[in-house]
Amino acid sequence: MRIDKYLWCIRYYKTRSLATTACKKGQVKINKVSVKPSREVYPQDIIELRKNQINYQLKVNDIPPNRVGAKLVDLYRTDTTPKEQFEAQELLKYAKDYYRKKGVGRPTKKDRRDIDGYTGDPLFDEEE
Repeated sequence: MRIDKYLWCIRYYKTRSLATTACKKGQVKINKVSVKPSREVYPQDIIELRKNQINYQLKVNDIPPNRVGAKLVDLYRTDTTPKEQFEAQELLKYAKDYYRKKGVGRPTKKDRRDIDGYTGDPLFDEEE
């Protein structure tokens, strides 16, 4: 089975075209070698996959006949991703904790003054 189809079948990508794009970008490796989307996958292969700033490591147990349900994914792969990868992702969530929701718009004048006051811009510092 092709690597792009395999990653789609075991639900790492929502569409096959996303899996193909990831392979073309070099985000997918089999046995530490970057692969094209048409590369065949065999049992016992080790797949390294970078997705959402996490480096997943998978071992191929078997080849699924077609896309499988979420409960059956573990029959076809073994996830050997280190726990540190997921902990780093949690830290990134806390680092991006904003007081405004993303996409609300440009900063207001008050926000801008607060930002400039924080960075030490003398034009916007309040006079004493």
